[in-house]
Amino acid sequence: MPPKEKGAAKRPVLSKSRFIAGLQCPLRLWTLCHEREKASPPSSFQKALFETGKRVGALARRRYPGGVLINNTGLRHEEAVRETRRVLTRPEVPAVYEGAFAWDDVRIRADILERCGGKTWNLIEVKSGTSVKDEHLYDVAVQYYVLIGAGLPVGKAGILCLNSAYVYDGQDLDLETLFRLTDLTEPVREIQDDIRVQVQALKALVRRRTAPAVDPSRHCRRPYVCEFFDLCRHSMPDHWVVELLGIRQERMDELAAQGITDIQDVPESFELSMLQTRIRESVVHNSEYIGPELGPTLRECEYPIHFLDFETVAPAIPRYEGTHPFQTLPFQWSDHILAHDGGLTHRGYLWETDHDPREDTARTLLEALGEKGTIWTYTNFESQVISALAEHLPRYRNRLETLPDRCRDLYAVIRRDYYHPAFHGSFSIKNVLPVLVPSMSYTDLSIQEGGQAGFAYLRMIDPETPGGEREEIRANLWVYCRQDTLAMVKIREELLKRTSR
Repeated sequence: MPPKEKGAAKRPVLSKSRFIAGLQCPLRLWTLCHEREKASPPSSFQKALFETGKRVGALARRRYPGGVLINNTGLRHEEAVRETRRVLTRPEVPAVYEGAFAWDDVRIRADILERCGGKTWNLIEVKSGTSVKDEHLYDVAVQYYVLIGAGLPVGKAGILCLNSAYVYDGQDLDLETLFRLTDLTEPVREIQDDIRVQVQALKALVRRRTAPAVDPSRHCRRPYVCEFFDLCRHSMPDHWVVELLGIRQERMDELAAQGITDIQDVPESFELSMLQTRIRESVVHNSEYIGPELGPTLRECEYPIHFLDFETVAPAIPRYEGTHPFQTLPFQWSDHILAHDGGLTHRGYLWETDHDPREDTARTLLEALGEKGTIWTYTNFESQVISALAEHLPRYRNRLETLPDRCRDLYAVIRRDYYHPAFHGSFSIKNVLPVLVPSMSYTDLSIQEGGQAGFAYLRMIDPETPGGEREEIRANLWVYCRQDTLAMVKIREELLKRTSR
């Protein structure tokens, strides 16, 4: 039943975000309106992304100076609408930020409205990424629908995003070139009839007393990760067909038409890739797959064997001279070193000040890795980071350029020559480690994945962060990065045991 408020039924209304959610999945929209408490809490990484969006949005407003910000927290929507109307009538106001509007039971907050002459306004939606995506068209279009319906003359409508080609000079940010405006006016106008139809359909949907029947599928994570994915996932079998890596939606639809959602029920006659077939066989027989090249590949190493991992940060807004939005900057590395006699040592490095970390990272890394020894990494990300360092640092270029030739990708080896049903279709080190080494996992770590580490690092170097919190983040970064390289040591060790049985 829909929730009650003060003894009366609360009629659900649409917002821009709910409209977009409804386009992705009717069940997601209905649950947002009626059973929001069932949503999974946002992760630390998701919270950090939200904060990044807020910072980019605030910076974007400076590109349209002199505007008025409509209170985003202290007013109810109806009050915010009235306040917006009052501000719009003031001829001296060149822009309105977070303007509130309502039309046809749809509420919106417009990021930026720019006065473009008389009573006409340009609609500008701010995105913290560097490109305009397909789903952004409907994001802007539903706002345009509400604004026009509410009687606001709209001149142009578009997306303001970060310009990936912008290079920071280390002085003041040039907001005109840091941001890039894409005009979507014509395509937005062309789909207004479709928006109107969608609005009516979604309004009818949210007024239903019962949830629509929608099976989970790839749409659960595209274009956005649904906050109710874990809830819907419970209805699927333990080995859901989505775990067949690379399976296309149309192939999943073929299986669904046959009533098949469990990998164990996929017939042998159903065409699968080599990897998908391997996954199916492992699940059906509840057995691991060990390829003939696994052992020889893991043993073919030069000592001392290094196990290397970087932690990186990619600030949306560039912080250092010569960098661009979302440029990857390594600030930490961990290296476990395995000697021929089996001795294991560890070295690591963490840059702790708010300056470009690349030169010191490269210098200390070269000292640790020396000139010989196989370097195991998990994916080829470390090789890419090293190549970028070589391009940026001419004084270290020759030595850095020799390192990728020494690197071996443990992820690629496992993907090619090993599978366990408990991987559930993922070769992420976070999934592989607890399966092969049950005594180790990431679940008890304060930092559990790389994106979270990057955001934590930015928090650590922020001078406004309390000293105690900075110390805690520093300790957590050391633990997390060290875990990644020790995990590779233990995974390789366990796989070698299994190839010797």
